[in-house]
Amino acid sequence: MKARYQYRFYPTDQQQQSLAQLFGCVRVVFNDALALCKQSDKLPSNNDLQKLVITQAKKTAERAWLSTVSNIPLQQSVADLGVAYKNFFDSLKGKSKSKKVGTPKFKNKTNQQSARFRIGGFSIKGDEIYLAKIGNIKPIWSRELPTPPTSVTVIKDCANRYFLSFVVEVEPIRVDAKNQSIGIDLGIKVFAFMSNGEKAKSRESGRAEYSVRHISPNYSKLDKRLRRKQKQLARQRSKDSNRRDKIRIQVAKLHNKIKDIRKDFLHKLSTKIVSENQTIVLENLNVSGMVKNRKLSRAISLQGWREFRTLCEAKCQKYSREFVVISRWEPTSQVCSECGYKWGKLDLKVRTVQCINCGTEHDRDENAAKNINKVGMGHCHDYKCTSRQSKTTTVASVIEA
Repeated sequence: MKARYQYRFYPTDQQQQSLAQLFGCVRVVFNDALALCKQSDKLPSNNDLQKLVITQAKKTAERAWLSTVSNIPLQQSVADLGVAYKNFFDSLKGKSKSKKVGTPKFKNKTNQQSARFRIGGFSIKGDEIYLAKIGNIKPIWSRELPTPPTSVTVIKDCANRYFLSFVVEVEPIRVDAKNQSIGIDLGIKVFAFMSNGEKAKSRESGRAEYSVRHISPNYSKLDKRLRRKQKQLARQRSKDSNRRDKIRIQVAKLHNKIKDIRKDFLHKLSTKIVSENQTIVLENLNVSGMVKNRKLSRAISLQGWREFRTLCEAKCQKYSREFVVISRWEPTSQVCSECGYKWGKLDLKVRTVQCINCGTEHDRDENAAKNINKVGMGHCHDYKCTSRQSKTTTVASVIEA
């Protein structure tokens, strides 16, 4: 299986100029190829596009500067456009199981920039990476590469940070699991409630509860600063002013800080869950529908539920685990996890409930996590039968029975 290893590096002034030129050439080639695709009735092949936007364009006076950079990232840019169109057509035909993908869009100068080198355009020389027509770059090696990489992508994010992203082949890890299965119910105040009683609760005012095993980060302070900077950015009238560009970078840095904190927490939590359990069961949440609630949309977006699911699914393949996703229509919060009695829908403000059939008092999230685990493992109660048996009967029917 393939894995991605990412390292940060700090280029020199000369390398920054060379990388800026490389990113500009890659962006222009991609936009020129996309413009040709939109103008033509039939989608051209990658070879035809490369001849038009790279080979023939270099011979013109307007695009002669394309010869100053390596040809490999330019070819990869055209190949990426072909992959984007393929994903779009697969989404239209229903072949893709993920959410719908739109048509490719033109690349912008202020967004994240990237250029990919395949084998032949880069080489590893000790602690340094040689990139064609860029030079030797020394990344910060936080960990060793398990195998030689098949490609490397140079990335510059919106906050002007530089990264090298390697694609390598890794072998699955064989680790014995402590538990057979675990069900996880995702939320806002309690990010994840597990069926074994553990929970990842949000940090409040810097105080942590000793009964809580995992503490999820609190983004409230950073979110307030981000809102204030976004208002300043929206008030800037001139789009090309230095002040607007300065505030834009500040907004990007805050976004990256929130992203890095969330990513660190999700990686640690997903690794611990996957390494300790053989089967991980999650609920297929309708996040796109939930964020339409204006009161909860920002809080839901900050949690990263989809990213957590993606990490769990990827690490299940790495650790040879089973990943199960149950339907969103399963009444996990409407059923008693002990006897299977179905009490119906509950308001969101109701956090604890007592079953009128068996008398067990449940925490709402813990009860849902246990039901998610049961449904995922195929050992769910017969809800209809249990509900029918527990209904109140008349005296006559009892005597007849």
